[in-house]
Amino acid sequence: MKQTPKDSQTSSRRISRRALLLGTVQLGFMGVLAGRMHYLQVDQADQFRMLAEENRISVRLIPPTRGEIFDRNGIPVAKNEPAYRITMVREDAGDVDVVLDKLAELIPIDPTDIERAKTEMKRSAPFLPVTVAERVSWEDISKVAVNTPSLPGITPEVGLSRAYPLDQDFAHTVGYVGPVSDYDLSKIEDPDPVLMIPRFQIGKIGLENKMEDALRGSAGSRRVEVNAVGRVMRELDRQPGTPGANVQLTLDVMLQNYVQNRLAGESAAAVVIDTENGDILACASAPSFDPNLFVRGISSSDYNALMKNDHRPLADKSVQGLYPPGSTFKIVVALAGLEAGIIDASTNFYCPGYYEVANRRFHCWKYSGHGMLDVVGGLQHSCDVFFYELGSRVGIERISAMAERMGIGVKHDLPLSAVATGLAPTKEWKRANQNKDWLIGDTINASIGQGYVLASPLQLAVMAARLSTGRVVTPRVVRAVDGEDQPSGLGESLGIAESSLRAVRQGMFEVSNNRRGTAYGARIIAEDMRLAGKTGTSQVRNITAAERAAGVTKNQDLPWNRRDHALFVDFAPFEDPKVAVAVVVEHGSGGSSVAAPIARDITLQALCKGDPPLDAYPAKDRDWVAQQQERLRALRPQIDLDAKGRA
Repeated sequence: MKQTPKDSQTSSRRISRRALLLGTVQLGFMGVLAGRMHYLQVDQADQFRMLAEENRISVRLIPPTRGEIFDRNGIPVAKNEPAYRITMVREDAGDVDVVLDKLAELIPIDPTDIERAKTEMKRSAPFLPVTVAERVSWEDISKVAVNTPSLPGITPEVGLSRAYPLDQDFAHTVGYVGPVSDYDLSKIEDPDPVLMIPRFQIGKIGLENKMEDALRGSAGSRRVEVNAVGRVMRELDRQPGTPGANVQLTLDVMLQNYVQNRLAGESAAAVVIDTENGDILACASAPSFDPNLFVRGISSSDYNALMKNDHRPLADKSVQGLYPPGSTFKIVVALAGLEAGIIDASTNFYCPGYYEVANRRFHCWKYSGHGMLDVVGGLQHSCDVFFYELGSRVGIERISAMAERMGIGVKHDLPLSAVATGLAPTKEWKRANQNKDWLIGDTINASIGQGYVLASPLQLAVMAARLSTGRVVTPRVVRAVDGEDQPSGLGESLGIAESSLRAVRQGMFEVSNNRRGTAYGARIIAEDMRLAGKTGTSQVRNITAAERAAGVTKNQDLPWNRRDHALFVDFAPFEDPKVAVAVVVEHGSGGSSVAAPIARDITLQALCKGDPPLDAYPAKDRDWVAQQQERLRALRPQIDLDAKGRA
C-alpha cells in the first residue's frame, strides 16, 4: 500500500527520535568508558605502577649469623666456622643423574646424600639451588671448581656452619643445632620466615634450643629482579640482618673438662656452684656424646650405639636425672626438726639398730646400732634410726616445706633442656596422684631420702650452697648476653636460725673430718680448704625380710643396674665457703667409697682453679692422685688464646 505524505513524516520523526536516543546512549557509554579509563590510567596510575613493580621485584631473606657461646673466661664452646658445600640447580644441570654421577667420580660423596639431594630437587622449583654435599674439604672444592664446565648446574660455595670445638664436654648443657623440621615448625605459633629457608639450622636441645631467639638474630633481605617464571635476573640492593647475640656462660672450660673426665667410665653427674653468686661452674653428665655428629647428620650406626648404651649418654643426668637423695636428705630433716623446735643441738635419740612403728621394723644401716646420738652425731654417722625418730616427730608437711626451701622439689629456671622439678611429697600429693592416704611408713622412708622423695644433682648442689651461706642461692648458667651482665644468683636470707645452720654444718664437717665420719677417707687435709660433706646411698630395689634374715646381698654381687646409687654433697672451705658440689653415681654402690672421692677431687680442682697440691690429700692417696692428675692433664683441651675475650 502506498504511504501518504503524512505517514512518511510520522515515520521520519520516529526514526529521528530513535537515532537521537541511540546516539545519546552511545555517547553516555563512551563517557563512562572514558571516565573509567581516566580513573585507571591517571588517578590510579601510581597504584598500578607499584603493583607492576612488585610483580617484577622479589625480596629474598638473608640468613643471620648465629651468635656464639663462650665460657666464663671468653673461651668459645659453640662457634661458627667456614664450611664448603656443593649445590646444584636442576634446570641448569640437564640430566641430573649424569651430572651427579660425574660429581661422585670426582670427589667422595655419600650415596645417601645424593638420594636426599634428588628428593629435595623434586620438591623444589627447578631454578632453586639444592645442597648436594656439605663440609667438603678445600681440595675437593678446588677439584669441583676446576671442572665446573663439565658439571652443569653445579656450584661450589662457602658458608658458616656450627662447630663445637670441645666435643663432648658441653654436649648436654650447650646442646646442638640441626635443620628445621616439620615438628619444629608445628611447635611455633607464628614461625619466623627465616625458618622456611631450606636447611636453615636452629637449636635442638640445651642452651642452643632454649636461647634460640637470642642466638638466631634477625634475617636480612635482598631485593632481586625476577623474570616471569621467578628466576633471579639481577640483585638490586641488600639490607644486612642483625647477628644473633653472643652468650657468655658461667661454666669454666677447664673445670668442666676435668669433671667430665673424672666421671669417665661411670653413669654419673656432677654440679659445682659458686656459693657467692649462684654461678654454675661445672655441670657434667657422663657418659657424653659428640654434638658435632648431629650438626653434620649423625649416621644410623652412631645413633643406635648411643640409644643402646645402658649408661644413657644422651640424657643430661645433672638436671634431668631424678634420684632418691638417700642420706643426703638428712640435712633437710635435721633443719626441719631444729627449726620446728622438735630438737635442739643437745637432743639425743637412742639407736639400737632398728626402729619399730606400726608393727614394722625399719633397720639402720649399722645392724648393731649407734647408741645415743645428738643431731651432729646423727649426721656424722648417718644414723638411720636417729632420723626415723626425728622424721616421725616432725611430720612430712614440715619436712617437705623445708625441702622446697632448700631447693628440692623446685624447678630452677635455667635455659637447659627438661630441667626436672623433683619431688618433696606431701599428704595431699599422695591423695591427688595415687588416691591413697599418707602412712607413717611413708614419713619414715622420706626421713632418710627414700620412698617418694626425688632430687636432681642440680637440686642437691643448690641445697649444699644454701646451707653453706644461709641465703637463697639461685643457680644461673648464663653470665652475660651481648656483654650485658645477668642478675646474680645470691638471694636474700633463708630465714633459718643461725644456730640450726651451724649444727647441721658441724655435722657435715664431722662426716669428712672425724675419724669415725662416713667420708673420712675422702677428706681434704689442707687446713684452708677442708670440706664439709654428706654421704648418701639410695636403694633401687626392695630388700625382703627373707633376704635380710639370710644376709643382704652385697652390691658387688648384684647386676650393675640393681646396685645402689652413690651420692655425695659438700661445700668448701668450711670456714669461708666458696663452692658447693653434688655428685651422683648411678649404681655406684656406696656414697662414701665411690661418690665422696670424686666430689673431693672436684672440690679441690674448683678451689685451686687447676691441679691442687698433692699435700692437700691424705698421704695414702697421693700416689694414685698424682697418676690421675697426669692422665687427666693429657685430656685437657688445647685452648686458642687468640680466640678468648670475644664474648
